[in-house]
Amino acid sequence: MNSTTTQPPEQSCPRNTLITQQLVPVLYFMVFIAGILLNGVSGWVFYYVPSSKSFIVYLKNIVVADFLMSLTFPFKILSDSGLGPWQLNVFVCRVSAVLFYINMYVSIVFFGLISFDRYYKIVKPFLTSCIQSVNYSKLLSVMVWMLMLVLAVPNSILTNRSVKEVMHIKCVELKNELGLKWHKASNYIFVSIFWIIFLLLIIFYTAITRKIFKSHLKSRKNSISVKRKSSRNIFSIMLVFFVCFVPYHIARIPYTQSQMGGHYSCQSKEVLHYVKEFTLLLSAANVCLDPIIYFFLCQPFREILCKKLHIPLKAQHDSETSKAKRGNTMHESTDTL
Repeated sequence: MNSTTTQPPEQSCPRNTLITQQLVPVLYFMVFIAGILLNGVSGWVFYYVPSSKSFIVYLKNIVVADFLMSLTFPFKILSDSGLGPWQLNVFVCRVSAVLFYINMYVSIVFFGLISFDRYYKIVKPFLTSCIQSVNYSKLLSVMVWMLMLVLAVPNSILTNRSVKEVMHIKCVELKNELGLKWHKASNYIFVSIFWIIFLLLIIFYTAITRKIFKSHLKSRKNSISVKRKSSRNIFSIMLVFFVCFVPYHIARIPYTQSQMGGHYSCQSKEVLHYVKEFTLLLSAANVCLDPIIYFFLCQPFREILCKKLHIPLKAQHDSETSKAKRGNTMHESTDTL
């Protein structure tokens, strides 16, 4: 979003307006429509899903974060395309861009909590702890939202410099001295949070995969189908992270350096700006992929959705019958992984 722009005014480089003012806004508009529809349906379905497990609580928080992030897209679309007044650009810098990042990293953190929850319940099924309780997960959810607000809201408060009536406003020009320092520090903190959670996802889901495969190799019954389902559930989350979040967090490092006075040519800065915009668009597209994950990972969500849409679950009954013979522990591991 525009809030990450830290380019000094005197080093402004010409940009292809066809990309920045036409192509990118059109793509964001497509993501916005799909995101609102898919997350609206997801929120409607989860309204009927009881918060009986911490896993469900975390998923519901992701739905809220994705929906709120989708609501920021129209402001970016109008601002980038130049269709809105100059005051809209200021609003994007001070408010909507900050909200975008808050909800994006809230979603990332909750995916990390889901991976930890699955690891604890599948790899360590005989250990009991308060962290597995629904009340604890709700408290932890509040703490996650508060942490993201504490890190991001100062970027809004400290973007308080007056601005002239110009259409193309760089957000950095609205930040005071403390705002620039906080912006840089919070950027590095958010990037660190992502890479830590991404590493934990790899560790937790590797352990989960080994546990499930070993358990079903022993039973020898339906092991192939269970392997396929478990792999699908695990790698669906990993695929979303690889496609949506990893490219942006790789591109963000050289982009930030280029905006902080590094030795980059004007052409290099322009290329990095385009790379940042398109990888950020991939991160935004996460709001369209998450509802698909809900369908595959969460059986209550899948059942209620099919019931509301009057879609029969023929294959579902057969799979549930075979699961019932394998015990409660492995039932949960393959059904809500």
